[in-house]
Amino acid sequence: MEGMYDERLTVPRSWWLLPVAVGLTLALILIRVGGLAALVGLVVGIAAGAVAISSYGSARIRVVQGSLVAGPARIPVDALGAAQALSPAEAAAWRGPKADPRAFMLLRSYVPTALRVEVSDPADPTPYLYLSTRSPMKLAEALEEARRGART
Repeated sequence: MEGMYDERLTVPRSWWLLPVAVGLTLALILIRVGGLAALVGLVVGIAAGAVAISSYGSARIRVVQGSLVAGPARIPVDALGAAQALSPAEAAAWRGPKADPRAFMLLRSYVPTALRVEVSDPADPTPYLYLSTRSPMKLAEALEEARRGART
């Protein structure tokens, strides 16, 4: 079954107030130049902030065509080992004191849970993948199903 899992790690709604704050700040800085400059600053600040937040929140995790696609990484499921769903406390530990600097981390601070997936390919120096996800169990199940499908 293709397209078994698809998640977009969108930012919380409250973060969309940040571009407004950037625009207002820029407008206040430019008000001394003139009203038109302040208006341009407001529009440019809001637009730039919205683009930045949209870009940050566009990270996607998918299991498709026998591969795990996580942000810029595309890994065949047969190169992956065991998957471990992480509670918020475990996720904090694995992105902090337990973290390995060689690990691939698709980390979003606003997503409290994660999935840790071992990399079983001996040629790959990456020990594991840390994936922020709101549905770690569903992602683990999708990976397992894709592995079974890749073996048959």
